[in-house]
Amino acid sequence: MSLQDKLASLPMEPGCYIMKDIHGQIIYVGKAKKLKNRVNNYFTGAHDYKTTKLVSLIHDFDIIVTDTEKESLILEINLIKKHRPRFNIMFMDDKSYPYIKITQEKYPRLSVVRELKKDKKANYYGPFPDASAAHNMATLLNSIYPLRKCRSLPKKVCLYYHLGQCLGPCEFPVEENIYPDMLKEIIQVLKGDDKDLRKRLTAEMQKATDVMNYEKAIEYRDDLRSLDHINDKQNVNQETRADRDAFNYYEKDGVLTIAALIVRGGQLMDRHLVSDILVEDAQESFEQFILQYYDKQVKPKELLLPYGMDVQNLEEILATKIHQPQRGERRQLMDLVLKNAMNYHRQYGMMIERNQSKQDKALEDLGSLLKLEDVSTIELVDNSHTQGQLATAAVVVFKQGKAFKQDYRIYHLHNNADDVRNMEEVIYRRYLRMLKENKPFPSVLLVDGGFLQIQGTLRSLDVLDVSIPVFGLVKDEKHKTSALMDRNGDRIELKDSIETFYLLTRMQDEVHRFVLSQHQKRRSKAQTYSVLDDIEGVGPKRKQALLKRFKSVKGILEASEEQLSEVLGPALAKTIQQRIQAKQEMV
Repeated sequence: MSLQDKLASLPMEPGCYIMKDIHGQIIYVGKAKKLKNRVNNYFTGAHDYKTTKLVSLIHDFDIIVTDTEKESLILEINLIKKHRPRFNIMFMDDKSYPYIKITQEKYPRLSVVRELKKDKKANYYGPFPDASAAHNMATLLNSIYPLRKCRSLPKKVCLYYHLGQCLGPCEFPVEENIYPDMLKEIIQVLKGDDKDLRKRLTAEMQKATDVMNYEKAIEYRDDLRSLDHINDKQNVNQETRADRDAFNYYEKDGVLTIAALIVRGGQLMDRHLVSDILVEDAQESFEQFILQYYDKQVKPKELLLPYGMDVQNLEEILATKIHQPQRGERRQLMDLVLKNAMNYHRQYGMMIERNQSKQDKALEDLGSLLKLEDVSTIELVDNSHTQGQLATAAVVVFKQGKAFKQDYRIYHLHNNADDVRNMEEVIYRRYLRMLKENKPFPSVLLVDGGFLQIQGTLRSLDVLDVSIPVFGLVKDEKHKTSALMDRNGDRIELKDSIETFYLLTRMQDEVHRFVLSQHQKRRSKAQTYSVLDDIEGVGPKRKQALLKRFKSVKGILEASEEQLSEVLGPALAKTIQQRIQAKQEMV
């Protein structure tokens, strides 16, 4: 059936429409109260740049009819999440906020998590403004309250019991009221009310001082200082301790800007400011934003949205009460959110004027240089190793010139210092997986390396019977991209397009940064644990004690001999320090 025939046969019912390009790839998903009217609008009349570009690429479309507009909204957001079409506004990145999770077990555990897996046997508290705040709070609470620390109960008590940080329920009976009483006070603290805890810590500190147990008194003092540090946040309204999320939007000149202020316990925890060029109606895109946001985040007690907006569908889908204030302090907060949106909108407009045309030109020039019609999706591959050890490869993805971090991947390789075989391995594993999952291949594949790496890449693609245009990044003496190399080893100069040069440089810097950061993590972990494993007398308990004292692998590496001796004694500390220094000199 031709496109015109399909347009003529569309129903006047609610549902979703799925636009596809000539390759069958989904490039846009939308919803409509009446499919016939909405879809036909794309092919009649004048549109802005982004919509015109979308329409020019539409080769086919599918529709899914739903019973209600609410069902079409749910389906739309699920299709966008699944296919991530290039023309849909993907407002939310992969950022997720840390929460404190407390399990509802007989012997509960407290931990920091980022992904809310909606575990019915756990409660979540937060979000926290950053990972350090969440981990500091978790560390403090775990040190003050003797909750269970082990994922599964061992047969005998562990180091935490001997440190007084666990009641040892694995081996000893615990009175029934102990854990509920602890949790009651912990939850009170997590909700922002730490008066009772402060009072108790202060009393314990004074008691320890009175009996001249100064070491214990210092511990209580440090706990009080930690509470001060953790609760040092910006107050929005000191008269209320409400948990509120306030969202507002501003649309002008075909650009939509959305702002959000996240308030917990009357204190500003975070804000969001996002802008993008519109294809759909502004309010519909705003609804998408709200649903994308709460796909990962916990809903607050109060959700504030602009007055006059139809929120019935959102209320039903989110299963939460939405407030649309017209006066009072809630309205003042909504006005503040709108002010933030308008201010960021102006900044984004200036940025678009300065950079959008250059980015479009960079991609257009790159397509001309490579003699390719489509360069919308570019994947880059880079390898790293340390003297042949811990070989690591990274794949980064750019769509329409923008980093698409949710598609980044890291690979642990098995060919030591053989760069060509490492390239063959990562290419084979990457695109075999995409074949199995029936995922679309990139428009262009750029490999960090010379002609041999290009040939290795082509060999792996040939084995898989996959056809992707492959080019190499040629670097100058400063290790910066100076040209491209085709599959025949011929150079493609970039000097005639400064925009393309900067685009490729940015891409090369990103893949290089990503592979080095991941390789550094592997190297640091392997280095530290190999040092500790090689030393007689350092068993699991002492490793645990070191991590408890220095918080992380990096902390152990950077600790002085004197600091190590406080945990292990002077003889063992000296041995560890010597081994660590020897390992670092080898790298």
